[in-house]
Amino acid sequence: MEKATQSLTHAGFQRYSRSGLWSLFLVCALPCHVWTLILTLNDVSWVMERTNAWDALGVICYGLVFAFFESVTVFLAIAVLGLLVSAGWDEPRRIALLGLLVVTAAAWLMCGQAYFLLELRPPGPLVELAARSGHPLRLMYAVLLGLIVPSLLIPALAVLRSDGFSRLVQAASGRLAVLVQFYLFLDVLGLLIVVIRNV
Repeated sequence: MEKATQSLTHAGFQRYSRSGLWSLFLVCALPCHVWTLILTLNDVSWVMERTNAWDALGVICYGLVFAFFESVTVFLAIAVLGLLVSAGWDEPRRIALLGLLVVTAAAWLMCGQAYFLLELRPPGPLVELAARSGHPLRLMYAVLLGLIVPSLLIPALAVLRSDGFSRLVQAASGRLAVLVQFYLFLDVLGLLIVVIRNV
């Protein structure tokens, strides 16, 4: 993590400060850890029924370790993409923009996974409408894009154009940072337990 941060602050990446990169990483880590904990805690009960509590703890720890590496991957990707954002905006505003995009995109991905995990089905009238259209997949993608694109663009424009909204996003990120650092502490414990289990 330290090496990745240093590489992003070298020549060509000077638009990020170390504190800015750390704030961005914490925002990237939040949805990864929240969703991983939801999924792993959902599996703990049946793991305990089939084996024991130690194995259930192992499932949680493996999930936390995976969430950390997933967070690093998302962070590196969004940090590089963030270089496309105009340097005319101050760094806190750019970090707020990138963090908001990460959280919004992650929320849609969570909804997509939850849809299949919970075995939900679209409303009957919508299915009939799609079937009558002759191009149900095109209609489905059009509806999804009609929902996803505005949910990404509207908050992004609000961050860039509204000082008040930008400060609100930055304040929310600052408050959540404490929670994410606790998750990172759990990652360390999880890694130690994974090592112990495999020694």
